[in-house]
Formats: sequence, C-alpha cells, structure tokens
Amino acid sequence: MTMELRHLRAFLAIAEEGTITRAAERLHIGQPALSRTLRQLEGHLGVRLVDRSTHHLELTAAGRTFRDKAAAALAAVDAALDPRALSTAPLRLGHPWAALGDLTIPLLRRWDEEHPDVPLELRRIDDRTAGLTQGKVDVALLRGRVTAPGLVTELLVEEERVAVVPAGSDLADRARLTLADLAAWPVALNTVAGTTTLDLWPEGGRPTATIEVGNTDEWLTAIAVGRAVGISTSATPRLHTHPAIVYRPLADAPPVPLLLAWQRGAPGHPAIPDLIRLARAMVAES
Repeated sequence: MTMELRHLRAFLAIAEEGTITRAAERLHIGQPALSRTLRQLEGHLGVRLVDRSTHHLELTAAGRTFRDKAAAALAAVDAALDPRALSTAPLRLGHPWAALGDLTIPLLRRWDEEHPDVPLELRRIDDRTAGLTQGKVDVALLRGRVTAPGLVTELLVEEERVAVVPAGSDLADRARLTLADLAAWPVALNTVAGTTTLDLWPEGGRPTATIEVGNTDEWLTAIAVGRAVGISTSATPRLHTHPAIVYRPLADAPPVPLLLAWQRGAPGHPAIPDLIRLARAMVAES
C-alpha cells in the first residue's frame, strides 16, 4: 500500500497524545480508522512502532527513531507548501536556552546589517537538539555533548560553569562556591536540555535530592523560591536576571562547550555557511 502524509500525521498524533482515543479526537477521525492507519504504517515499515501492552501507549525503540524522521518529513512538506516560502525563506536558528549569551542581540543586529534579504529567526525550543532533528530549525546553538546522529557540530567557545542559588540563602553570601557547597541542597536538573547531571559530582559527594524540570523557566522558578540550587554557564546570568537569584563562580566544575550544529548531508538553507562564519567571527572578537 502506498504511504501518504496522513500516515505520518496519524503516527505523530498517537506519539504526542499517548492514546488512540485522544489522537483520534485531535485528528477528528474514528478510533478504528486511526488504528487501521497505524497498522498500515507498521506493515509498510515492517516494524512495531507502538507498544500496545499498556493502557498508555509507549513508543518502541523503532518508534522513537521514526518519530523524528516523520516530524522532519512533515516539517519539510509544510515548509514547501507554505506560500511564504516562495519569497526568501528565513534562516531558523534554534536554541534550548541562553542562545549565544550576551552576543545574541549583537549577532541578530549584525546579521540584519549584512544580510538584509534573509530574515534570521531565533527560536527557543525545549528539546535536546532545539528542534534540529525534527526539522523545526535549520541550525542550532547547543551546549554539552551532542549525541543525536546525523548532525555536524562546530565548537564556538567553552563557557565556565556558575552556581545559581536563592538570593536569601547563606550560599549567596559567598564570593565563590564549590560542588560540595551545593551538594547539601536539592539540585534543579533540566532533564530536557540541561547540561548538569549528578555525574558532575564525585561518587560519595553527590546531592541526595534533585528537582527535575522541563525547561529554563521552571528551573529558574525552583531556584528563585528557594526549593533548589542549580548549575549553569556564564551565558545564563547575562540573559536571565532575577531579584531572587544570585549567580556565583563555581570553582571546581569543568567548562561547557557551546556548539553550532546543523544536519549532515541535507541540502539545508543556503545561508547556513554565512551564519557559521558570522558566529565564528563574533566569538573570536569578543
């Protein structure tokens, strides 16, 4: 059977909603028809995409891999059919947090001066690759180790880590902090796109409590209200100031690489090389 876009849209709805019932409601079709469409897609691919053994559907390993491929394919189709794409397409620059730090605004301004015919759109996407593997952006600013297959990365700079603590805490009174200082507190961990894990601490000296969050806003709030401390990079205090939060140098933590990433082998946006050159130049000049 010939596969159609509806098969991809059906699978992505199931993956995002977690149940056939909610996915069918979202797509305005009946549950039997949606189940049939899923079976057709799995039959075409020759693999099981969804584990139906529980009430709440879970993607199989193959399903998780196919999810990104399906999302990227649909994004490409939607972009091709967008009437606005007949004019100069914008270059979409993704990031999960902090972008290029205090160079973000200068980068956007300089791009507008040097490339007035190509809009540069900065998009924050709470995802490990800032939407790059799903085709939501053309290039991304990412921090830490990038393990997603099919991406090319270039190191722009290594950023020093900083401790992030509640303003009213005793930690805020110190000029410099260590990992051991933070271990007595619950640590806020951004499990979606953060670069901090418990492996940062030595065994035997790790925090006993953590608070898991899904994005930068939740992470900042957990620290501001005094529920946790956090670790970030030197880019964060320049973009996220808050009266209830204090940033302090972290003496014994390794730096975090800031990378520019794009898809390997894909045609890509023609202005990607221009953005790479500009980002390199601005980091070198700073």
